[in-house]
Amino acid sequence: MPTQVQHRSAGWLVPRVYGHFGEWLQGRLGPEGPVVLVTLACTAFQAEASFEPAHTLHLRQSQPEIVTPDQLRLLLRGAALPESGLFWLSGTVPPGAGAGASTAALVALARAAGCPPERLAAACLSAEGACDPLMLGHPDGVLWASRAAQVMAQLQVPPRCEVIGACLGGPVRTDATDHDFPDISDLVLRWRAALRAGDLPELAALAAVSAQRTTRHRGPVQDPSARIAHEIGALGYARAHTGSARAFLFAPGTAPQGAEAALLRAGLHSPLRFCTGGAR
Repeated sequence: MPTQVQHRSAGWLVPRVYGHFGEWLQGRLGPEGPVVLVTLACTAFQAEASFEPAHTLHLRQSQPEIVTPDQLRLLLRGAALPESGLFWLSGTVPPGAGAGASTAALVALARAAGCPPERLAAACLSAEGACDPLMLGHPDGVLWASRAAQVMAQLQVPPRCEVIGACLGGPVRTDATDHDFPDISDLVLRWRAALRAGDLPELAALAAVSAQRTTRHRGPVQDPSARIAHEIGALGYARAHTGSARAFLFAPGTAPQGAEAALLRAGLHSPLRFCTGGAR
């Protein structure tokens, strides 16, 4: 499924932008290299925006606030668009989960205002300093430098995968100036090989290694994700590397019924199920 669906509401063009749920991989591409990631696409969450021309700038959004008026101005400036208009923003992406709430909102707002596709990434970067690849048709098919809003490499999309997810703890805001992540250059090489082979178990195992490196490097100290993955028979797990999302990965048709109870017992909350990867 594409990351954007368009429909019309009250004569306004309303772009729908889907979020993500953590990352398959995230870290530095070499000890001093850029922060890169492979996002874990998720159509369970979305953001929508509408636009109407006006002489001044107004932003109306559901609570909690995702985009500030200053960020909207920076977004429009980065898109080389007039800093005016009536914008309405709504969505279901939980802020601070590592699910792309801010990027999805910014992409929706920029598209509603008529931002050309080639300017979307730079406009989002100018508004928040780091962004997810949610403006792309297949956001999980690239190695993405989030602090530069650049595609570092084109990749295959991961094979179809079932996910049982939940959140660990409260919201965690991304600091765009934070580059303190472990080196994953070795995992990126193995990721490419596993993609070529269509090897979902290996991809899930690599995601777990990346998650464990971040957890050892950044915390939290009492993260039960590895134990949960073993208990519920997951192939592996992924995490939001700057957020609370945890994603337990299964081959299609194998996610066990009732596994959410194990997540809740371990202290996670807000469980959900979705599919990712493959032809969407």
